[in-house]
Amino acid sequence: MDSRTNAEDCLGWAATDPSGVLSPYKFSRRPIGSDDVSIKITHCGVCYADVIWSRNMHGDSMYPLVPGHEIAGVVREVGSNVQRFKVGDQVGVGTYVSTCRDCEYCNDGFEVQCEKGAVSTFNGIDVDGTVTKGGYSSFIVVHERYCFKIPNNYPLASAAPLLCAGITVYTPMVRHNMNQPGKSLGVIGLGGLGHMAVKFGKAFGLNVTVFSTSISKKDEALKLLGADKFVISSDQEQMKGLSKSLDFIVDTASGDHPFDPYMSLLKTAGTYVLVGFPSEVKFSPASLNLGMKTFAGSITGGTKMIQEMLDFCAAQEIYPQIEVIPIQYATEALERLVKRDVKYRFVIDIENSLK
Repeated sequence: MDSRTNAEDCLGWAATDPSGVLSPYKFSRRPIGSDDVSIKITHCGVCYADVIWSRNMHGDSMYPLVPGHEIAGVVREVGSNVQRFKVGDQVGVGTYVSTCRDCEYCNDGFEVQCEKGAVSTFNGIDVDGTVTKGGYSSFIVVHERYCFKIPNNYPLASAAPLLCAGITVYTPMVRHNMNQPGKSLGVIGLGGLGHMAVKFGKAFGLNVTVFSTSISKKDEALKLLGADKFVISSDQEQMKGLSKSLDFIVDTASGDHPFDPYMSLLKTAGTYVLVGFPSEVKFSPASLNLGMKTFAGSITGGTKMIQEMLDFCAAQEIYPQIEVIPIQYATEALERLVKRDVKYRFVIDIENSLK
């Protein structure tokens, strides 16, 4: 262990039962090891995962539960072996804080797919056997491998949502070669993930069409986010008019929806990537086979891709649309998230509201 040989008290907000109501909670972070970074958290994005586990929707929540896996802050101390970071650096932490560091996926910098399972930033089991607690808190101690440099010219509040929402769409877009200028992209859903897919699509030089069930999203999609087209997905005439017109589709919708109508929009050899979690995926084999189409799934990303995305966003001046809130508003924010009443990501101002 390094200079701080004892575990240190941390202030957070936690859910204590499946109601998901958050309240102040003090707990201990592990001491800093030689390869660890201690980070003062300044901002934390609010993700639907926070709703799921604070309310025990998967039946595996370990209370008290401190949510938050879109973490941005400033390094306050480093272990003796740490080379990549120094005190004062802007850094981020995403959806996982440890992996085996020895399997083929870890060796390839794709740690999110670790064969032994990545340790979640909250509600996971940490290296010291304790339950991980997330970013709705004053600081966090993380192995340096799972920290990412946020460029100095990039605002920490804007960086937070990139660590989950941003990387969840960036990873499959790069993996499936969607960064080809002049190609066409369809984005299904215009929430926290969808609006980032639009932003990345435009930065890659794609012609972007947004599909939504809500006409109220039209002006936002076209004027605020810069999409080229907006389509109401229930309008069969609009959908038929786009038959075989798209090279790529990124589907961010987690509500149940039909897949065949969207598959028909892909060109021959087009690629459809699902990043949402509907209760089932069902389409005709003909939708896939006849046009030599690819249907793929994806989650977040490995450490190499996360750092690449952060640097890309800074260089291209890509910023999520955020609503900054105090920690005291977190429970209400989670409820609004369930109602899809956010444009497009809540970010908690930890530094100025968690006292």
